[in-house]
Amino acid sequence: MQTSKLVALLGGFALAALARAQDAGIDAARQFFAQYVALERAYDPGIADPYADEALIKTRRKPPMGEPRDVTIPAPQYKALLRGRMPAAESRGDHSDYSDVTYTLEGAFVRINAVRLTEPRKRKSPISLLVGQSPSGSWLIYEELSESQP
Repeated sequence: MQTSKLVALLGGFALAALARAQDAGIDAARQFFAQYVALERAYDPGIADPYADEALIKTRRKPPMGEPRDVTIPAPQYKALLRGRMPAAESRGDHSDYSDVTYTLEGAFVRINAVRLTEPRKRKSPISLLVGQSPSGSWLIYEELSESQP
């Protein structure tokens, strides 16, 4: 009987530790996303920095007529594009608001899903970011899946 109680106790500790680790991952992802949104709202070219060089950047373009098509952009090119667009976005007052934000664990990563409302065009589209801790300890974006209407 003593052994089964010890196993149950250790199992309970293991589950509690796992739950705390999951909560910590979700909390870190929330903080990361808040910083990401703050960089975007400040038109800071540093918005490109948290993208991993090997990140998958894929957008589904949905034209008013015709079939949607998926476009994949190499992360280094996407990062340069983001940095270059910040001054023009600021001068036009372009920005995004996010709603319906959810955080889901995917192994060692966290999936952030949201609805992005772009202003002033008032277009809503889904966005999904897969974020996680890099080997150096910083949090990075490893995948961005989005939709856009040209």
